Amino acid sequence: MKEYKFKINGNEYNVAINSVEGKIADITVNGASYKVELDKEVAAAPAPVAAAPAAQAAPAAAAPAAAAPAGAGKPVNSPLPGVIIEVSVKEGQAVKAGQKVAVLEAMKMENEIQAESDGTVTAIHVAKGDSVLEGAKIVTIA
Repeated sequence: MKEYKFKINGNEYNVAINSVEGKIADITVNGASYKVELDKEVAAAPAPVAAAPAAQAAPAAAAPAAAAPAGAGKPVNSPLPGVIIEVSVKEGQAVKAGQKVAVLEAMKMENEIQAESDGTVTAIHVAKGDSVLEGAKIVTIA
C-alpha cells in the first residue's frame, strides 16, 4: 500500500492506494474508501502489497475480547456529498440513537448526521474540513 499526503486549497488529504486491478484503483482518502477509474490499465501489484493488509489485521484479532477492535461495528455514512464542518464525538465515546455525531454542509445547508443506534464510537473516519462523497463513512459505532 502506498501512502501520500496532499494539500489542496489549504486542506490536507491522506491518500492510500490499497490496490489496483486493471483500470480500477481501491483508495482511501482521509479514512473514506473509494473505487477510482484510471485512464490507463495498470499492471497487477506485487504480492507483498497484497499481504500488507493481512499483516495489519493480525494484531486486531489478538486484542482482548472485552475491547472492540478499532473500526468494528456499523458505519454511519454520509447521506449526500458535502464538507464536514463539525465532528461531535470522540473515539471510545458512548452514543445514543439519534445523537449528533457530525455536521455536514451540503448545498449551503447544515445537515446533522446522527447515530443510528446506541453504542460506542470505535472509529472516526473524517475530520473537520474533509470533503466527502455520498455513502462515505463518517464514524463507526459498535
